[in-house]
Amino acid sequence: MDLTYTDEEEHFRARLREWLAKVLPSLPPKPSPGDWPGRRAYDLGWQRTLYDAGYAGLHWPADAGGRGATPTQHLIYLEETEKAGAPYVGANFVGLLHAGPTIAAEGTPGQRARWLPPVLRGEEVWCQGFSEPDAGSDLAALRTRAWRDGDDYVVSGSKIWTSHAEVADWCELLVRTDPSAPKHRGISWLAMPMDAPGITVRPLRTLAGSTEFAEVFLDDVRVPVANRVGAENDGWRVTMVTLSYERGTAFVGEVVACRRVLGELAREARRNGRWDDDVLRRRLGRLNAEFRALWRLTQWNVSESQSTGGVPGVGGSVFKLRYSHVRQELYDAAAEVLGPESLDLRQDWTLDRLSSLSYTIAAGTSQIQSNIVAERILGLPKGR
Repeated sequence: MDLTYTDEEEHFRARLREWLAKVLPSLPPKPSPGDWPGRRAYDLGWQRTLYDAGYAGLHWPADAGGRGATPTQHLIYLEETEKAGAPYVGANFVGLLHAGPTIAAEGTPGQRARWLPPVLRGEEVWCQGFSEPDAGSDLAALRTRAWRDGDDYVVSGSKIWTSHAEVADWCELLVRTDPSAPKHRGISWLAMPMDAPGITVRPLRTLAGSTEFAEVFLDDVRVPVANRVGAENDGWRVTMVTLSYERGTAFVGEVVACRRVLGELAREARRNGRWDDDVLRRRLGRLNAEFRALWRLTQWNVSESQSTGGVPGVGGSVFKLRYSHVRQELYDAAAEVLGPESLDLRQDWTLDRLSSLSYTIAAGTSQIQSNIVAERILGLPKGR
């Protein structure tokens, strides 16, 4: 893999920097963390701004509404937007990074035409209905049932940790369509409209006080068969495509953010006198090396996905496994640098530290990622 930048790529970087410098000062103030309707409007507004400027779905294929940019251009975009302090995808997270790429890879032409343009234009928000209360880390143990009734599936069951459910228009939903099949079979991937009768959303408050997750209860919800992505009972394979994006490329921008945070921590340590601590300096230096290595791994994973048709491979599990723990170590170091100030819930540092605790669970627990690495990369036998 060639990690040097061409003249064309450097020109792309320069134009992006110029555009960001012009547009970012004109953005409205960010809404408060608890104002989810306001956050939805803010995030959709930013997505529309990206769309109008030609930066929405930069790396998506052109026939899916994207710009068909190279992996390197995509990484340059993520680097520069994060360095400039541009808004994150926010409420658009599932649509842009999970559901959208899955539909682009697995959907029919009609499904791609219906669902992808509104995501890119900032008109619709998606949530993720995968996890269930009784399934734990075993996603394939899901029980939410869907049975065929004419041109509809009738869905009953419940989901938990449903990201952005209270402001979503659509849900990428996993259901069991053949309860007699082995658990990894008999699953289907549906696009469920969140305004359908029979859906109840109950927000969950996190340790940090936010409600970006929810319980979702489904009581005979009718979902058109035409909303199924992939064949009936082939949903586990489609889900692996979704999870490949979630683990392989969805956290890419956050590596850049963590590198920025690390730089801020070093400056704060110099300011408050902690920089004289040799142990702390070594700790920050090791974290710098970790994040630099993760960025190189990101470049490798994105390049590999491009050579295999755009779907990230199992290398995403290596990235996700290490990134989850290094992010937690970063905010542990932040607590050491900031001292008692790190306990103030009004500080962004504190909220980010609390949020970091979830990363060893989100997108597949570290135990699951370790199993994937052991079995699919190292070729070790399956555990019993």
